[in-house]
Amino acid sequence: MRVLVVEDSDQIRRVVAGSLEESGYAVDATAEGDDGLWMAETYDYDVAVLDIMLPGMDGLTILKKLREAGKEVPVLFLTAKDQISDRVAGLNAGADDYLIKPFAIEEMLARVNALCRRKFGKHDTVVKVADLALDLNAKKITRQGKTLDIPSRYFSILEYLILNAGKVVSRTEIESHIYDEMVSPMSNVVDVAIHSLRKAIEVDKFCKPLIHTRRGQGYVLEERD
Repeated sequence: MRVLVVEDSDQIRRVVAGSLEESGYAVDATAEGDDGLWMAETYDYDVAVLDIMLPGMDGLTILKKLREAGKEVPVLFLTAKDQISDRVAGLNAGADDYLIKPFAIEEMLARVNALCRRKFGKHDTVVKVADLALDLNAKKITRQGKTLDIPSRYFSILEYLILNAGKVVSRTEIESHIYDEMVSPMSNVVDVAIHSLRKAIEVDKFCKPLIHTRRGQGYVLEERD
Protein backbone atom coordinates (compact mmCIF):
# COMPACT_ATOMS: atom_id res chain seq x y z
CA MET A 1 0.00 0.00 0.00
CA ARG A 2 1.24 3.52 -0.80
CA VAL A 3 0.61 6.48 1.51
CA LEU A 4 1.19 10.19 0.94
CA VAL A 5 2.20 12.26 3.99
CA VAL A 6 2.02 16.07 3.75
CA GLU A 7 3.21 17.61 7.03
CA ASP A 8 5.39 20.71 7.54
CA SER A 9 6.78 19.68 10.93
CA ASP A 10 10.01 17.81 10.21
CA GLN A 11 9.76 15.79 13.40
CA ILE A 12 6.14 14.74 12.94
CA ARG A 13 6.68 13.98 9.24
CA ARG A 14 9.68 11.76 9.98
CA VAL A 15 7.92 9.90 12.78
CA VAL A 16 4.70 9.37 10.80
CA ALA A 17 6.51 8.32 7.61
CA GLY A 18 8.92 6.08 9.51
CA SER A 19 6.14 4.35 11.44
CA LEU A 20 4.16 3.74 8.26
CA GLU A 21 7.22 2.29 6.52
CA GLU A 22 7.90 0.00 9.47
CA SER A 23 4.31 -1.23 9.11
CA GLY A 24 4.92 -2.17 5.49
CA TYR A 25 3.62 0.89 3.67
CA ALA A 26 5.44 2.59 0.80
CA VAL A 27 5.54 6.28 1.74
CA ASP A 28 6.03 9.55 -0.13
CA ALA A 29 6.40 12.59 2.12
CA THR A 30 6.67 16.35 1.68
CA ALA A 31 6.46 19.49 3.79
CA GLU A 32 4.95 21.70 1.07
CA GLY A 33 1.25 21.91 0.26
CA ASP A 34 1.83 22.63 -3.45
CA ASP A 35 4.12 19.61 -3.75
CA GLY A 36 1.56 17.51 -1.90
CA LEU A 37 -1.19 18.44 -4.36
CA TRP A 38 1.04 17.67 -7.34
CA MET A 39 1.99 14.27 -5.91
CA ALA A 40 -1.62 13.39 -5.04
CA GLU A 41 -2.79 14.35 -8.54
CA THR A 42 0.08 12.52 -10.26
CA TYR A 43 0.20 9.24 -8.35
CA ASP A 44 -2.40 6.76 -7.14
CA TYR A 45 -2.25 6.61 -3.34
CA ASP A 46 -4.21 4.29 -1.07
CA VAL A 47 -4.36 6.88 1.74
CA ALA A 48 -3.28 10.52 2.10
CA VAL A 49 -2.31 11.92 5.51
CA LEU A 50 -2.61 15.72 5.34
CA ASP A 51 -1.79 18.43 7.83
CA ILE A 52 -4.28 21.32 7.59
CA MET A 53 -1.88 24.21 8.26
CA LEU A 54 0.76 24.01 5.53
CA PRO A 55 3.07 26.47 3.78
CA GLY A 56 1.92 27.38 0.30
CA MET A 57 -1.36 25.52 0.07
CA ASP A 58 -3.29 24.35 3.14
CA GLY A 59 -4.67 20.85 3.56
CA LEU A 60 -8.31 21.89 3.08
CA THR A 61 -7.50 23.42 -0.30
CA ILE A 62 -5.55 20.34 -1.33
CA LEU A 63 -8.51 18.14 -0.43
CA LYS A 64 -11.03 20.34 -2.26
CA LYS A 65 -8.91 20.33 -5.42
CA LEU A 66 -8.48 16.56 -5.25
CA ARG A 67 -12.21 15.98 -4.90
CA GLU A 68 -12.93 18.41 -7.74
CA ALA A 69 -10.50 16.44 -9.90
CA GLY A 70 -12.36 13.22 -9.08
CA LYS A 71 -9.60 11.79 -6.86
CA GLU A 72 -11.24 9.57 -4.24
CA VAL A 73 -8.13 8.75 -2.19
CA PRO A 74 -9.12 8.38 1.51
CA VAL A 75 -7.83 11.37 3.49
CA LEU A 76 -6.81 11.53 7.14
CA PHE A 77 -6.35 15.05 8.46
CA LEU A 78 -3.72 15.82 11.09
CA THR A 79 -4.32 19.12 12.85
CA ALA A 80 -3.73 21.09 16.00
CA LYS A 81 -7.19 22.64 15.60
CA ASP A 82 -9.65 20.95 17.93
CA GLN A 83 -12.72 23.12 17.41
CA ILE A 84 -15.82 21.27 16.24
CA SER A 85 -16.28 23.83 13.45
CA ASP A 86 -12.79 22.99 12.12
CA ARG A 87 -13.53 19.28 12.11
CA VAL A 88 -16.87 19.84 10.43
CA ALA A 89 -15.20 21.96 7.73
CA GLY A 90 -12.71 19.18 7.03
CA LEU A 91 -15.33 16.46 6.88
CA ASN A 92 -17.60 18.59 4.68
CA ALA A 93 -14.68 19.14 2.32
CA GLY A 94 -14.46 15.38 1.83
CA ALA A 95 -12.07 14.18 4.54
CA ASP A 96 -12.55 10.61 5.74
CA ASP A 97 -11.06 10.94 9.21
CA TYR A 98 -9.55 13.46 11.61
CA LEU A 99 -6.72 13.17 14.15
CA ILE A 100 -5.88 15.97 16.57
CA LYS A 101 -2.28 16.70 17.57
CA PRO A 102 -0.65 15.48 19.71
CA PHE A 103 -1.63 11.92 18.88
CA ALA A 104 -0.39 8.41 19.54
CA ILE A 105 1.38 6.80 16.58
CA GLU A 106 -0.53 3.58 17.28
CA GLU A 107 -3.82 5.41 16.75
CA MET A 108 -2.59 6.98 13.53
CA LEU A 109 -1.58 3.56 12.20
CA ALA A 110 -4.94 2.09 13.21
CA ARG A 111 -6.79 4.86 11.38
CA VAL A 112 -4.67 4.45 8.24
CA ASN A 113 -5.29 0.69 8.34
CA ALA A 114 -9.03 1.31 8.68
CA LEU A 115 -9.05 3.70 5.72
CA CYS A 116 -7.20 1.13 3.61
CA ARG A 117 -9.77 -1.52 4.51
CA ARG A 118 -12.59 0.86 3.66
CA LYS A 119 -11.04 1.70 0.29
CA PHE A 120 -10.97 -1.96 -0.68
CA GLY A 121 -14.43 -2.63 0.76
CA LYS A 122 -13.13 -4.77 3.62
CA HIS A 123 -14.86 -4.40 6.97
CA ASP A 124 -13.18 -7.25 8.85
CA THR A 125 -9.55 -7.03 9.88
CA VAL A 126 -8.95 -10.56 8.55
CA VAL A 127 -9.32 -11.13 4.81
CA LYS A 128 -9.55 -14.69 3.50
CA VAL A 129 -9.13 -16.30 0.10
CA ALA A 130 -9.66 -20.06 0.26
CA ASP A 131 -7.41 -21.27 3.12
CA LEU A 132 -5.15 -18.21 2.94
CA ALA A 133 -5.82 -15.48 5.51
CA LEU A 134 -4.35 -12.01 6.03
CA ASP A 135 -4.64 -10.19 9.35
CA LEU A 136 -4.50 -6.54 8.25
CA ASN A 137 -3.73 -5.22 11.72
CA ALA A 138 -1.14 -7.78 12.81
CA LYS A 139 0.31 -7.94 9.28
CA LYS A 140 0.30 -11.73 9.50
CA ILE A 141 -0.35 -14.28 6.78
CA THR A 142 -1.57 -17.79 7.55
CA ARG A 143 -2.52 -20.76 5.42
CA GLN A 144 -4.27 -23.81 6.77
CA GLY A 145 -3.81 -22.18 10.16
CA LYS A 146 -0.04 -22.05 9.84
CA THR A 147 1.78 -18.71 10.01
CA LEU A 148 3.84 -18.02 6.89
CA ASP A 149 7.24 -16.33 7.10
CA ILE A 150 7.22 -14.04 4.08
CA PRO A 151 9.95 -11.38 3.50
CA SER A 152 8.59 -7.84 3.87
CA ARG A 153 9.46 -6.96 0.26
CA TYR A 154 7.08 -9.68 -0.89
CA PHE A 155 4.49 -9.37 1.88
CA SER A 156 3.26 -6.01 0.58
CA ILE A 157 2.63 -7.49 -2.88
CA LEU A 158 0.69 -10.40 -1.41
CA GLU A 159 -1.32 -7.99 0.73
CA TYR A 160 -2.22 -5.95 -2.36
CA LEU A 161 -3.24 -9.07 -4.29
CA ILE A 162 -5.43 -10.30 -1.42
CA LEU A 163 -7.16 -6.93 -1.07
CA ASN A 164 -7.84 -7.10 -4.82
CA ALA A 165 -8.76 -10.80 -4.79
CA GLY A 166 -10.59 -11.86 -7.93
CA LYS A 167 -9.38 -8.82 -9.88
CA VAL A 168 -6.54 -8.75 -12.38
CA VAL A 169 -3.72 -6.54 -11.10
CA SER A 170 -1.19 -5.31 -13.63
CA ARG A 171 2.56 -5.13 -13.08
CA THR A 172 2.32 -1.34 -13.31
CA GLU A 173 -0.26 -1.24 -10.50
CA ILE A 174 1.93 -3.40 -8.29
CA GLU A 175 4.97 -1.24 -8.99
CA SER A 176 3.16 2.03 -8.27
CA HIS A 177 1.50 0.83 -5.05
CA ILE A 178 4.36 -1.16 -3.54
CA TYR A 179 7.79 0.18 -4.51
CA ASP A 180 9.29 3.41 -3.18
CA GLU A 181 11.45 3.93 -6.25
CA MET A 182 10.48 3.95 -9.91
CA VAL A 183 10.92 0.51 -11.48
CA SER A 184 12.53 0.27 -14.90
CA PRO A 185 10.12 -0.86 -17.66
CA MET A 186 12.66 -3.59 -18.48
CA SER A 187 12.85 -4.85 -14.89
CA ASN A 188 11.50 -8.27 -13.94
CA VAL A 189 11.33 -7.42 -10.23
CA VAL A 190 7.57 -8.07 -10.05
CA ASP A 191 7.82 -11.39 -11.90
CA VAL A 192 10.58 -12.55 -9.55
CA ALA A 193 8.53 -11.49 -6.52
CA ILE A 194 5.43 -13.33 -7.76
CA HIS A 195 7.49 -16.48 -8.39
CA SER A 196 8.81 -16.30 -4.82
CA LEU A 197 5.34 -15.64 -3.40
CA ARG A 198 3.90 -18.71 -5.07
CA LYS A 199 6.51 -20.82 -3.31
CA ALA A 200 6.12 -18.96 0.00
CA ILE A 201 2.38 -19.67 0.29
CA GLU A 202 2.71 -23.38 -0.47
CA VAL A 203 2.35 -25.07 2.93
CA ASP A 204 2.67 -28.48 1.32
CA LYS A 205 2.62 -30.08 -2.12
CA PHE A 206 -1.16 -30.51 -1.97
CA CYS A 207 -1.88 -26.75 -1.74
CA LYS A 208 -3.92 -25.37 -4.60
CA PRO A 209 -2.26 -22.58 -6.63
CA LEU A 210 -3.86 -19.23 -5.72
CA ILE A 211 -1.78 -16.70 -7.69
CA HIS A 212 -2.52 -16.96 -11.40
CA THR A 213 -1.00 -15.19 -14.40
CA ARG A 214 -3.16 -13.48 -17.00
CA ARG A 215 -0.81 -13.24 -19.95
CA GLY A 216 -0.41 -9.68 -21.13
CA GLN A 217 -2.57 -8.37 -18.27
CA GLY A 218 -1.05 -9.18 -14.90
CA TYR A 219 -1.91 -11.39 -11.94
CA VAL A 220 -5.00 -12.44 -10.06
CA LEU A 221 -5.30 -14.11 -6.66
CA GLU A 222 -8.31 -16.39 -6.49
CA GLU A 223 -9.37 -19.97 -5.77
CA ARG A 224 -9.98 -22.09 -8.84
CA ASP A 225 -11.36 -25.60 -9.16
